[in-house]
Amino acid sequence: MAAGGPQIPVNLSEVVNLTSLGVNAACIKFGSCAMESDECITVCDNSSGSNQVFIIDLTAGNAVTKRPIQAEAAIMNPIHKILALRAGTQLQIFNLEMRAKVKSYAMTEPCVYWRWTSPSNIALVTPTGVFHWSIEGTSDPLKVFDRHPTLSEGTQIINYQVSPDEKWCLLIGISQGAGGVIVGTMQLFSVDKGVSQMLSGHTGCFHVLRKVPGRAGPAQVLCFEEKKPDAPAKLFVMEVGRDKNAEGGVFRLAPVAIPVPADAPSDFPVTMCASTKHDVVYVVTKMGYLYLFDAYSCKALYRARITTDTVFVTCLNAQTGGILGITARKGQLLSIFLNETALVPYVVSTLRDNALGIALASRLDLPGADDLYAAEFLRLLSVGDVAGAARLAADSPKGLLRTSETIARFQQVPGQPGQPQPVFQYFHALLEQGKLNALESLELAKPVLQQGRTQFLEKWLTEDKLECTEELGDLVRTADSNMALSVYLRANVPHKVVQMFLERGEFDKIAGYAAKVGYRCDYSQMLAGLVQTAPQAALEFAKQLAASSLIDPNTVVDLFMGASRVQETTAFLLEALKTNKPEEGYLQTKLLEINLRGGSPQVADAILQNNMFTHYDRQYVAKLCEAAGLAQRALEHYTDVDDIKRSLISMVSASQRGGGQLNVEFVVSYFGSLSPEASLACLRELLQRDARSNARLCAQIAAKYSEQVGSDALVGLFESFSLFEGLFFYLGQIVNFSQEPNVHFKYIEAAARIGQFKEVERVCRDSTVYDPLRVKDFLMDARLADPRPLIHVCDRHGFIEEMTSYLYSNNLTKYIEVYCNKVSPQQTPFVVGKLLDLDCNEDFIRSLLNSAGHACPVEELVEQVERRNRLRLLQPWLEARISTGNQETATHNAIGKIYVTLNRDPATFLARDPYYDPKVLGKYCEKLDPSLAFIAYKRAGGECDDDLIRVTTENGLFKDQARYLVERQDPDLWARVLASDDSNRRALIDQVVQTALPDTRDPEHVSTTVKAFMAADLPHELIELLERVVLQNSDFSENKNLQNLLILTAIKADKDRVMEYVNRLDNFDGPEIAKIAISDQYRLYEEGFVIYTKFAKKSHSVDLHVLAVGVLVDLVEDVDRANDYAERVNYPEVWSRLAKAQLDTAVEAAIASYLKANDPSRYREVIEAADREDAYEKLVAYLVMARTTIKEPHLDTSLVYAYAKTDKLGDLEEFLAAPNVASILPIGERCFDEGLFSAAKLLFASINNNAKLSLCYINLGHFREAVDAARKANSVSTWKEVAKATVRAGEFRLAQTAGLAIVVHPDHLDELIQLYEQEGQPDELLKLMEQGLGLEQAHSGVFTALGVLYSKYKPEKLMEHIKVFWNRMNTPKLLRACEIARLWDECVFLLKEDEQYDSAVKTMIDHSTSFQHDLFLDCVQKVRNIEIAYKAIVFYLEQQPLLLNRLLQVLTPHIDHSRVISVVRKMENLPLVQPYLKAVQKDNLSAVNEALNECYVDDEDYEALRQSIVDFDNFDHIALAQRVEQHELLEFRRVAAFIYKKNKRYHKSVALSKADKMYKDSIETVAEAADPALAEELLRFFCDVCDKECFCATLYTCYTYVKPDVAIELAWRNGYVDYLMPYVIQYVRHLHEKVADLEKKTTVKQTVDDDNAAQAAHSAVIYDDASMLGGQALLMPPPMPGPTDYAAAAAAYPQQPNPGTTMAPGMGMAVGMGMGMGMPPSGPMPPPPPGAMPLPGMNGPPPSGVYGAPTY
Repeated sequence: MAAGGPQIPVNLSEVVNLTSLGVNAACIKFGSCAMESDECITVCDNSSGSNQVFIIDLTAGNAVTKRPIQAEAAIMNPIHKILALRAGTQLQIFNLEMRAKVKSYAMTEPCVYWRWTSPSNIALVTPTGVFHWSIEGTSDPLKVFDRHPTLSEGTQIINYQVSPDEKWCLLIGISQGAGGVIVGTMQLFSVDKGVSQMLSGHTGCFHVLRKVPGRAGPAQVLCFEEKKPDAPAKLFVMEVGRDKNAEGGVFRLAPVAIPVPADAPSDFPVTMCASTKHDVVYVVTKMGYLYLFDAYSCKALYRARITTDTVFVTCLNAQTGGILGITARKGQLLSIFLNETALVPYVVSTLRDNALGIALASRLDLPGADDLYAAEFLRLLSVGDVAGAARLAADSPKGLLRTSETIARFQQVPGQPGQPQPVFQYFHALLEQGKLNALESLELAKPVLQQGRTQFLEKWLTEDKLECTEELGDLVRTADSNMALSVYLRANVPHKVVQMFLERGEFDKIAGYAAKVGYRCDYSQMLAGLVQTAPQAALEFAKQLAASSLIDPNTVVDLFMGASRVQETTAFLLEALKTNKPEEGYLQTKLLEINLRGGSPQVADAILQNNMFTHYDRQYVAKLCEAAGLAQRALEHYTDVDDIKRSLISMVSASQRGGGQLNVEFVVSYFGSLSPEASLACLRELLQRDARSNARLCAQIAAKYSEQVGSDALVGLFESFSLFEGLFFYLGQIVNFSQEPNVHFKYIEAAARIGQFKEVERVCRDSTVYDPLRVKDFLMDARLADPRPLIHVCDRHGFIEEMTSYLYSNNLTKYIEVYCNKVSPQQTPFVVGKLLDLDCNEDFIRSLLNSAGHACPVEELVEQVERRNRLRLLQPWLEARISTGNQETATHNAIGKIYVTLNRDPATFLARDPYYDPKVLGKYCEKLDPSLAFIAYKRAGGECDDDLIRVTTENGLFKDQARYLVERQDPDLWARVLASDDSNRRALIDQVVQTALPDTRDPEHVSTTVKAFMAADLPHELIELLERVVLQNSDFSENKNLQNLLILTAIKADKDRVMEYVNRLDNFDGPEIAKIAISDQYRLYEEGFVIYTKFAKKSHSVDLHVLAVGVLVDLVEDVDRANDYAERVNYPEVWSRLAKAQLDTAVEAAIASYLKANDPSRYREVIEAADREDAYEKLVAYLVMARTTIKEPHLDTSLVYAYAKTDKLGDLEEFLAAPNVASILPIGERCFDEGLFSAAKLLFASINNNAKLSLCYINLGHFREAVDAARKANSVSTWKEVAKATVRAGEFRLAQTAGLAIVVHPDHLDELIQLYEQEGQPDELLKLMEQGLGLEQAHSGVFTALGVLYSKYKPEKLMEHIKVFWNRMNTPKLLRACEIARLWDECVFLLKEDEQYDSAVKTMIDHSTSFQHDLFLDCVQKVRNIEIAYKAIVFYLEQQPLLLNRLLQVLTPHIDHSRVISVVRKMENLPLVQPYLKAVQKDNLSAVNEALNECYVDDEDYEALRQSIVDFDNFDHIALAQRVEQHELLEFRRVAAFIYKKNKRYHKSVALSKADKMYKDSIETVAEAADPALAEELLRFFCDVCDKECFCATLYTCYTYVKPDVAIELAWRNGYVDYLMPYVIQYVRHLHEKVADLEKKTTVKQTVDDDNAAQAAHSAVIYDDASMLGGQALLMPPPMPGPTDYAAAAAAYPQQPNPGTTMAPGMGMAVGMGMGMGMPPSGPMPPPPPGAMPLPGMNGPPPSGVYGAPTY
């Protein structure tokens, strides 16, 4: 909100209210709240014990971050997210972005003040000194200086400042003096000198003045307030740290009294800040006064009270140049900054200080001092102070006096002797000030260039002191082209820059520059000229142009080829086509064609070799390559198979004929680009032409592309020509890598056919791909002399028997022996087996085995021999192996089988031999002798258990099986045996019980067996087993585990026998067995009771008695029996156990039992049971007993409640008076909830719980006592209850007291209002809220709620309320209430003050009753949504049309003028906004110009229309011209002609002018058109209308563009020769000068007599018919006419008759053609020299009526 109207030099607004962000108002104070910069505010909230730190980010929309940190103070780094925290003497610094601790330090004394003095340093002020703590490094705080004694105890430090150079420190403190006056003391410390100076004042700051009069450097000043006793406060501004003898002296201002208002004599400053933007000192006092002082003059600028609260902290606002401040308690963040538009007017009009106003306007470039500057400028000039006037003009704000008029004034001022010219003094002042504008730069350059001092211009340009323009460049160009180019570049005049580059030959810079500035050049024309003069430069230039896409490459090619520059064309295309784009295919073809046909095939070959292009016409290029002898390239480009075969055969044949070496590598690689079909066709063609010669080449090709073409096809190709050598060569290259079986087979076959047996053997031995069966069959059929390939194939692929049969049948036994001994001994068993099948001699077999020896595998051999029933054949061989110590399992298995078969003591062998496989021999023995199989399986040590069980079971060997199981002790084996439910299991169990287990003496055997029976879930069999072991006097009868197991098994399987076992057995675990017996699974309660009693008597254990009685009460549920049992044993523990059981069913009996046991331990259960049964009378006795031994809160609390329930209030008071540990509050709340208000009152009163006490009084109807208690409680919830009760009871005075305590809490205000409204008491509510406004803690909710209530019940009071308290309300909430009540004036006011300008304007538009013109204008120019502005325009058009222009004037900077015109045009009110259109026409917008021109046409204001067309050219010229060319007024038709002329439609313009007889207009148009045809047409027109004067005027005006033959012919035909003569004379003079110039330039000097030369020239010019008719002499246009001595020219050429003409002698001016006819030239024709014959129109204005119409 602006603090006042536009004449107030300060803007004041509230940025945000900290309380609205959730910050506790009590924490917004000095010490807890800090603002180190305009980016962040930190607040430490320790009021409610929450220990939070609020961080308000002012740069992020006032975003609030809460951190649970326990700290007394927190300050945020000015620029970084680094937070410093202080708690007592502990200091910590955290980097919030990195989430890391930076530093920490524990002070030895408390820190009374701290702040950031820079982004890297914190100042710490203690009671004794000042320290600086850097956050960089690991250093501790360093002491800077000690506090002065005057700043010791009793002084509060409120500020600390450090100078920008960190060499001066200012410590500020306040204390209370005599009479309650606040005394300020400051300690100024010099770091360099280490000394302090004490100052009397309350605040101060350091500041840097950037520009000090009289010296170049800045000044570091100290600004402070001095307040001495009995003296007014003064402001000092003085420089510190500068030597008084330094150049320029020390800056110091005389102190100025601070204008303290009369109503605040005791007020004093608390903060001072100096704005770096405006050099203004802001001072804020404790009472909220703001002072502004100019730092350069120390003068007071402004004083006002901005707040009634104390601003305890401020900081500079970098964005506005002002300050931000926070008010104590209320938390307003105020923004205060200068109103730049009003400052100077305020100083001038209010302070009446013109000098200060001028100084501020000059220094800060502010408006408002225009008249002062103008008057002062004139005054200085009038007194002759040229230098002062120059400085004033140079310093004028916004260039007020920097105009052409000022320059003209200085130029008119006469210079003083010994001093520079005044204009140069002015320019010097401008140069010192900064940069000259365009006009100043041009005016300064003119005299400098006249004096030839271009170095000054160069220096100023280097320093960027001049504003470069095209005019300045043109001016400088005459003196220095380099400087002119620099000027053009800076001024961004592209056409001049390009022209300069061309003149300087810097062609390579043109394209780059044009692309940079976006200038379009005619590059084709430039390049065409360069090609002829500098081909290389043209090439580089073309490359640059093509790279930037500035020229069509086709155009470049045409230009270069037109000049036969093949090399340059090639170089260009190589560069231009390097991107290889599809659309460049034509140029790629063109490039190759140029070189192939132009004699440079090697260039084309190199291009094709590098694969630079892919989009050219390949077929066409192939033919060109073939024609140029590049067969290889042609072959690469052909695609048709016939072309390829022809070219390929030609290439191969040529090489075979000696035409050069064939590039085999190319041919081979070329086939990779062909399809498989094409490749086969070409290979077949090669083989058909010469199979033997081309076989190796074809094999090489086939090998490389075998995979693509297919090996089968290639093999078939070679086989079709019977080229087995070629096939062998082809397959030999791929066989090592191929995975095709056919390839390997064919290779083996080819190698065999050509005798390459080594290769056959190698492939058969190494290959894993071929088809072994196919190869084996081939080799057997081939019957090679060497069978080794066959042996390899059979050995590798398991064809042992076929191989053996083949070798044996072919008498190749030697190879059999070699194979078994050396190749594959492991295959000997199969060889032996096959030999046995072939009835081979056994001696040969034995020798074969003996030769194989240990290498022969025994197991396979035995298998092969045994299969053929010839096992005895191996006995000697096996026994021989065993005798050598052989331990092979297979060997021993084989000999074992032989012994079993021969029955040679097999049992001994099976029992003693450790090397055979039991499983193998066991299986072998099963059918021969099962007992032998049992021995073998038992010998396995458990590995053959399954086979052993199977054999013994199948053969009825259960005794052996039972003994084996008992000895084996394998639970898994037991589980498998006992799992089957059949007769075999019964037989096995009988043998175990009767034989195996009784025979054993090993407890482990018994244990394992028992566990097996248990695991098999055989309880009855287990009982049988255990009875045999335990009850029949065995070695295991007293075994506790077995007794336990017997009882447990009986519990599970045979419950009837449990009691017998319990009585017979004594050595078992009684308590554990009893616990199992009484479990829910078995429910043997009597057995369990017997066990407990048996063992309790035996061990005299009380615990077992307790367990026994527990069985009776819990399981048997016989309480009487349990009571008898308790009487019998009479143990307290038993009574307690019984009481516990009785507690659920008989509470009083349980309490009696507890009393007998004297057991208070379960008082909680007793209390709970008594509560449940409402047995509080009995409970009191028990609790009294319990309190004798137990002091527990729960016990005392229950006793209190029992007293309350039994209405023993006396006992209760006595109990409360005595020491106790009862929880009074919970029991009091319980009594309160149960309606025991009297007891609750005693309880709450005893603990001073006034909140609850108040509620008790309310329920008891004691309202006054309730209010007193609520006042003591000071709780919102209590006040709410009191308010509710008193309002409903009609006690409004008491209700008001309660209400005032509630309204200060925003969260509960709505509930209070709802209460009053529900009770129908709006008047009482309004009274309450009005009283709430005066509360110190009144918040925005109170003001808002009252406003809402006014809108409902008293709308007439709402506006007054809003105007007074709008800034303390919740604007959105009140807005909603106003909208509901349809109070639109109030809505608009609120929206405007809340800066919701968009909504304010919308409201006034939607509800016109709230419209106020000034208010509307104030709001509409501040809207954010510009669409609202257009709605406002429509609104004004409909509602306030006479005020529309004022609205548009305000909105001009913000709206789109074209859209405004569209809106107004639609509503047909365009003339209404004509003033607005004129005001914005300066922007030269087409829509504005067209709309205004339309208005001018409608108003028939042709003068304004013409001026608009001249000044503003952005509109549709042709449309306007077409509209007005048929206008009934002549001037509008002239305007149409003028428009056509401006748009170079000269024919149309001339036609209009001729139609209206505006001949002067037509002549000027033709002269501007520079069109000879149009000039000729106009001359003929004047001849047709017989207007001699206009004919002559046309010749004069359009001299340059008129053809001589045309002019002479028309004059001759129409009798206008006299009017022609001035033109002819001038033309002859120009021709003569041209001829003379040519003669000077020729090398041959002609010495012709002057008379003859004159005669020749005369004849050539005047009497030569060819020249007169437009011959060779007139082909070129004449040069610019110059001064001519027309009298001398006339004397030099005497008049001679010309045959064939009718012109009389003395041809010249016609009769009646007076001097001065014509018109001033608009072309380049200069005036004649003195004494010469003047041209028409040069001696005065033309006679009236010359053109037949009035002139302009």
